[in-house]
Amino acid sequence: MKSSLLIVISATLLLAAGSATAAEKTPQQAKMAHCNQLAGTQNLKGDARKTFMSDCLKKESKTGNMTPQQLKMKSCNSAAGEKNLSGDSRKAFMSNCLKKSA
Repeated sequence: MKSSLLIVISATLLLAAGSATAAEKTPQQAKMAHCNQLAGTQNLKGDARKTFMSDCLKKESKTGNMTPQQLKMKSCNSAAGEKNLSGDSRKAFMSNCLKKSA
């Protein structure tokens, strides 16, 4: 009986200690979570998500102060640039991209 109680107490203490260290995120982990959340709110997928995450995780990134609409515009603009679009085709792509993310 005593050994069972001791095992339960030990397991509880180990779980409590493990959850305390798991809750403490490094600055990079916190930044990754923040960028991932922002990408999720914009419904980004594929190359647009990769580009956004890369830009967001860069040290000098200023995406933390941007509104969701600004982030969406930045992501769509980046995707249009990767496709080398210009003129009417760029306008059409941007319009479609911004509507999809809404």
